[in-house]
Amino acid sequence: MSIVSLTNANTRSDFSVNDLHELAAGLGIEIVKDQDADDYLLLLRSLQGVLQHIKDGPDYHHPALDPYPVVGTRKYWKPIQDENPLNAWSHRCDLKATKCTSDLLMNRTIVIKDNISVGGLPTTLGTLPTVLSEDGVIPVSAIDASVVSRILAAGATIKGSSTCESFCASPLSFTSATGPVHNALLHGYTSGGSSSGSCALVAASVLTGQSGKAFGETVQLAIGSDQAGSVRIPASFSGVYGLKPTFGLIPYTGAASMTPMIDHLGPIASNLEDIAALLRVMAGYDGLDPRMTPESPLMSQVKDYPQLLADFRHRVSIKDDQTRRMRIGLLKESFNVPGVSPEVRKTVQQAARSAFASAGAEVIDVSIPMHLEGPSIWTASTRPSMSDWLCQGKPSGHLSYLPPHLQARWPPTQEVYELLTSTNPGVVNIILSAQFAQKEFGPAVEAKAHRKIFELRAAYDDALEHVDVLVTPCAPTVAMPHPRLTDDQGKPSSIMDKLGVAVGVTNNTCPFNVTGHPAMNVPCGFSTVPDHPDVHLPIGMQIVGKRWDDESVIMAAALFEKGKKRV
Repeated sequence: MSIVSLTNANTRSDFSVNDLHELAAGLGIEIVKDQDADDYLLLLRSLQGVLQHIKDGPDYHHPALDPYPVVGTRKYWKPIQDENPLNAWSHRCDLKATKCTSDLLMNRTIVIKDNISVGGLPTTLGTLPTVLSEDGVIPVSAIDASVVSRILAAGATIKGSSTCESFCASPLSFTSATGPVHNALLHGYTSGGSSSGSCALVAASVLTGQSGKAFGETVQLAIGSDQAGSVRIPASFSGVYGLKPTFGLIPYTGAASMTPMIDHLGPIASNLEDIAALLRVMAGYDGLDPRMTPESPLMSQVKDYPQLLADFRHRVSIKDDQTRRMRIGLLKESFNVPGVSPEVRKTVQQAARSAFASAGAEVIDVSIPMHLEGPSIWTASTRPSMSDWLCQGKPSGHLSYLPPHLQARWPPTQEVYELLTSTNPGVVNIILSAQFAQKEFGPAVEAKAHRKIFELRAAYDDALEHVDVLVTPCAPTVAMPHPRLTDDQGKPSSIMDKLGVAVGVTNNTCPFNVTGHPAMNVPCGFSTVPDHPDVHLPIGMQIVGKRWDDESVIMAAALFEKGKKRV
């Protein structure tokens, strides 16, 4: 270990020998010798001087993250309630590039999840101002995330930021500090989370065109983040497409991390052409994100997903096409994951078998027993240190550029605890879980869980040697009503009243966050809703592909579309 300097003995420091003994006692250590204490005190005071020097000095603004030039000035506003009936908008804006480098997203409107930096806009993380800053002011970003600049350069118009769940830590849509986000198909029901507003706004754009319902401003495209299913679950509940790409395909730079190993950004849209175009624009190495590996393509090497999709649609439209049939594997264990409703199980199985077969694909059953262990591996490999990244904003240990304006208050005060417990106790559970896991188990179990990820990945890879894609249910049920946050007397509901409804929601999606396989929600059917016989809510099917073969996931979805039209 290098020690770069020692402080002068006369240098003033508020760190005393008593502080040193207290620090050591917290580790279960007693420093007995006075000389040892003096020496360690000198070393720690020397470190204090170095850290204080960096803290007091200027920060570095990376030029690659400069806000992309837009027409006019960057302004934002909060929409009034009548203009935001789903509560899906966090902040509104109207950003269009002064000069585009491509027309892939020309004339398309898009919303950015409110955990992704957009220069000139606040970033709320779906939580309260007092949680993010002592002065109670939501921080405004001075940077554009890598994907934001790319989207503007491709011609899209950013219409604002979308409401997300508190700290992005819920698969449902009731935890945001601004209130619940409503399903576009049924007010008072979840749109799913944590990319709740993103999916609600895209779904609303479809419904506006179909039924003439008034939702205020909507968008054609959206970006979400996905650490356990936070793009795919709300896409399933909302009836739109949502892709979690291969880990490392899209840079995460400029977005708030939950755990670097599972952080993904992904496209949300109502059709596959838009998914393919948005993936093409967002993908590619940015030189800043340590999640990207030697397998990640340079921007110039990113596959032309729109053209690949167009070519595939053309091939399958030719009646005498002799190309190899796709093989679709129905993952047997995924239909028996606890919580999957009989209606979802039946709908996904029947829709997959009939539509894919009608389109000429071969459909087989595939067994991967280890899939049932996936949620436990996800939990054990992430939960012990999740609060380090999510709540403390800690760097990953690899060179990275964290958003400089995002730094939650740490340690949490009693006020912060009370606020989070009343809105999203899932965040408090993350904080307590980390302390518990570290105290009771140490780092060994987390390290073992990381090794188990390689085993889980190998199990999926082996199955994908025999089929082109795997099919599972996405969300285990259709959307459900928001849980009550207060009882009839106005008293706060219990922690389990809030968290119990979310248990198991991501069991079919979270395994692929740790293994890195691309996975997409595909709308596949509808189910009736108790007490609302006239309303049909969407059911989602998840298509999973080989790592770095995202195009096969999109192509399989296109084949499913074709088959559904024939059934």
